[in-house]
Amino acid sequence: MDLETSFLVASSGMRAQSARLRVVAENLANADSTADVPGGDPYRRRTITFREVLDREHGVRLVTVARYGTDPRDFVLRYEPWHPAADERGYVRYPNVDPVIELVDMREAQRTYEANLQALATARSLLLETIDILR
Repeated sequence: MDLETSFLVASSGMRAQSARLRVVAENLANADSTADVPGGDPYRRRTITFREVLDREHGVRLVTVARYGTDPRDFVLRYEPWHPAADERGYVRYPNVDPVIELVDMREAQRTYEANLQALATARSLLLETIDILR
């Protein structure tokens, strides 16, 4: 694998994990968002799916976002008859966002991003050392 290919692979991984971090941040920001109307649906957790693509020019497989989706799990019901979004029985629907899962996803995305960043830094260092040798 040459250095240009290393740059391509690491940067595609960083882009993918950056998108994943944005989805996790959106989910965490809306973890307690309820509907605007009584009995309405609250925020639904977003998901992200990656896919592998072949860069034919360089003969390397890269990662990219395949699609953004939503989590089909049920909403969380809480009995809060005083809440403006409560239904006729007094229950409020809360998002299907589990902060613990989101934090684990965030940590994994952060670690993967850092690993790609380190690979990029190593490739850059090798390139600079090669230039120094050629002087």
